[in-house]
Amino acid sequence: MIDAPYRATLTVEKHLSGVRIDTFLAKHFRSYTSWRMHRLVRAGQVTLNGEPADPPRRVFTGQTVTVRLIEPPDDLMPAESIPLRIVFEDEWLIVVDKPPGLIVHPCGERPRGTLTNAVQWHLDQIAAVKGLLKPGVVHRLDRDTSGLIAVAKDHLSHRLLATQFERGRVAKGYVALVEGVIQCDSGVIDLPIGRVRGCSSALMTTRADALDARPSRTAYEVLERLPTHTLVKAKPRTGRLHQIRVHLAAIGHPVVGDEYYAPHGELKPPRPPLLPDGTRPGPPISPFIPRHALHAAELSFTHPISGEWMTFTAGLPEDMRLAVNAVRELRL
Repeated sequence: MIDAPYRATLTVEKHLSGVRIDTFLAKHFRSYTSWRMHRLVRAGQVTLNGEPADPPRRVFTGQTVTVRLIEPPDDLMPAESIPLRIVFEDEWLIVVDKPPGLIVHPCGERPRGTLTNAVQWHLDQIAAVKGLLKPGVVHRLDRDTSGLIAVAKDHLSHRLLATQFERGRVAKGYVALVEGVIQCDSGVIDLPIGRVRGCSSALMTTRADALDARPSRTAYEVLERLPTHTLVKAKPRTGRLHQIRVHLAAIGHPVVGDEYYAPHGELKPPRPPLLPDGTRPGPPISPFIPRHALHAAELSFTHPISGEWMTFTAGLPEDMRLAVNAVRELRL
């Protein structure tokens, strides 16, 4: 709740030039709807270049908009005190090392207990008003993939960072433990990826009958050959769903513990659904690790505001370290 009006002054950026003033404000204060901002303008709580504004008014580059937020946000993300490992944070963004098992976004089956809920709680601790900052997740990791993920704090940072991801100007590096021993020290998997035909779930494949197949490339480098497995670094050159898992499985080396993807484009049999407590009945897929052994270990991008090229790294989580050590001790 807002105990006293919060006052903010903004300068109109070039990419928002020409939009209505309520739309401009809703872009910057993402926990407020355009309609709520429309009401604040009508209530005389918004000025444009020092003069009272009216709702239809449009704003242009360089103009100054001041708003008094006399009402609480109306689009609040539930905040939850979930531990976060923050790798980097400044005024504009946060980089987090996500643990395995944590979903990134709330969804129908999981409205709470996600990374976004955790980041919202963190932002509420540093914001002048709870809900004033809203996490802008610009990319995602699967629930069971651990590692680095970037979250923007404001509209401009979110927009500029999202553009980098969309245009492939971000460098990502993953570490995976895969089945079998990869013979080549390095290589590029260049196989189109599309949706599995006749499957209701969002599963992907490199098979010739894939739906809406698109060019997909993944570079890989062997980090360590183990008795029956390989520790490999993978760098996706494109951004398809499940790309690394699908590509490594396609060349005969699926990620250890993968729930769906078997060697050479085959799918594993469906497993029982998750129980309410998040566990799954039946034996684990792998004796070494209770999830797929994939970790987002490196993330590089241009800082959306400073323009500095930044690189972040995250070491293997404990479950993957234990899995690698267990495989090392295997005897043929």
